[in-house]
Amino acid sequence: MSLINIRGVGIVSPRPLFHNLDLAIHASDRIGLIAGNGAGKTTLLRCLAGQMEPGMGQITNRRGLRVGFVEQDVPANLLDLTMAEALRRALPAAEREAQTWKIGLVLDMLETPEAMRERRLSELSGGWQRLALIARVWVNDPDVLLLDEPTNHLDMRRFAVLENWINHATEGVAMVIASHDRQFLDNCTNRTLFLRPDESRSYAHPFSRARGLLEDDDTAHETKLARDAKEADRLRRNAGQLRNVGINSGSDLLLKKAKYLTNRAEAIEQLLRPLVQTRAGEIRLTNRGSHAKVLMSLDEVAVETPDGKMLFRTGTLKIFQRDRIVVTGANGVGKSVFVRLLRRAIAGDAVPGISVSPSVVLGYVDQQMSQLPSAETLLGFVAGQFRLGDQRSVSLLASAGFDYDAQRRPIARLSPGQKARLGLLALRLTEPNFYLMDEPTNHVDIVGQERLEAEILAHEATCVLVSHDRFFVRAIGTRFLCIEDGRAREMEAPEA
Repeated sequence: MSLINIRGVGIVSPRPLFHNLDLAIHASDRIGLIAGNGAGKTTLLRCLAGQMEPGMGQITNRRGLRVGFVEQDVPANLLDLTMAEALRRALPAAEREAQTWKIGLVLDMLETPEAMRERRLSELSGGWQRLALIARVWVNDPDVLLLDEPTNHLDMRRFAVLENWINHATEGVAMVIASHDRQFLDNCTNRTLFLRPDESRSYAHPFSRARGLLEDDDTAHETKLARDAKEADRLRRNAGQLRNVGINSGSDLLLKKAKYLTNRAEAIEQLLRPLVQTRAGEIRLTNRGSHAKVLMSLDEVAVETPDGKMLFRTGTLKIFQRDRIVVTGANGVGKSVFVRLLRRAIAGDAVPGISVSPSVVLGYVDQQMSQLPSAETLLGFVAGQFRLGDQRSVSLLASAGFDYDAQRRPIARLSPGQKARLGLLALRLTEPNFYLMDEPTNHVDIVGQERLEAEILAHEATCVLVSHDRFFVRAIGTRFLCIEDGRAREMEAPEA
C-alpha cells in the first residue's frame, strides 16, 4: 500500500510549472526530485508536507502518516538556540521530558561532536545547520522524509555521514529528495522524478541511469513527432489531390475520401506537441587571456581568522595559466578565508607571501553572492556596473533566464538559484582571466552545473575554487589542494 498518492497535481506560479503529475510513494522509495531552478521542486515538497495546496489535483496520505519536511533555511526563531535545545523543542511539548533520550541518539547517528551540541545554531557553519535541521525532523520518527537541498554547504566528511545515515539508518522511511548534487543522488536514491511543464517523467533508477533513459525517451519522442508530422503532410497532399479530382469530375466519393484524409491529418496534428522544458537561462564565461606564465605565487602564506587565530599555512604554491585548482577540506578549516585573502591580494592589498602578476583580471563569486548589491534592481546593476545600456542589458538578462518583471525587482528578492545565475552573468561580463569562486554550484541546477563545467573547460579558464560537488570537481579540476592539520597540501582527485 502506498503512503502518499499524487493524482493529477499541477502548480501554476504564475506560469505553469508542471501539471497532471501522478505518483505513488511507497515505504521503500528514495525519490530524487529533479528540475531546474524555479521549476517547482520546493513547491511540490511543501504540498506533500501539507503546508500549501496544489493548484489542481489531489494529494492523499495514508491515515496517521507522519511527514517530516526539512527546508533549506534555519528559521529565525531557532538561531539563538543550541543544537540540542533546537532538537528538544522539535518534540511535542507533552513528551519532551520523557523523550529527551532521542536527542542524543539522533545526534550520535549524525556523528555530532559533544561540543557542537551546545553551540548556538547561529554560530554553526551552513553544513552543521543543515544537519541540525535534518535531526530536528528525524527526532519525531517520520514515515516520510522530505529533504530540500540537504547537501548544500556540507563538506566531504559530512557528505559521507549523511549518505551513510540515509542508506543504513532509515530503513522503512520513504524519502523525496530535491537536490542538484548528482553524486549524492546516485548514491542515495532508487527512483527519479523529472518535473516538467508538459509531462513529468518517473524512472525506477538513480539519477545518472534515469537521465540516460530520459534522453532516450526524449529522442524517441522527437523522432515520432517528425514521423507523424511527415505523415500528416502526406495525408494533406493526398487529400488536396483527391479534392481537385473530385471537384473536376463531380465525384462525391472522392470528395468524401479527401475529407476523411484531411480529418486524419488534423487528428495527427493535434497530438504534435513538442516537449516543453523549463529553461532557466544560459550560463556563459569568457577568458581574456594573459601573457604571464605564472599568475600568482604563494610562499608560506599564513591564513588567519580576523582575530588572528592561525588556520593553516599554504606552503609554496605557484598558479600557472590554465590551472584549475580545487580547494578542499572540512568545514571551518579556512577555505573561504583563503579565497577572500587571495581576493584582497589581487585587489592590490599587500599580503605577506603573495605576489600577483599585474596582468591578472579577477572574476569573483562567493557562496552568498554577496558581491551583488542587494538593494539594486537587476537591470540597474547590469546596466550601471558594466555600462552596457538598457537595451543590451535587457537582452543579456533575458538570455540568463530573467523576464521583464524579474529584471526590475531588487536583487534581494531573488531566489538563491537566481542570485547564482546573476552572479555568474556578472562574472562573464567582468571578462576576467583569473576566476576565484567559492562554492559556485551552490543553488545552481544540474543543467546549469553542466553548462558551467563546459564553459570553464572550453575557455581553459584559470581558476581557484572551493567546491564539495564531486561531479563538478572531477570534471574540471587539474590540481587539488587539501587543507588539514594546519597545512595545505596537493593531493589526488577525490573519489566518487
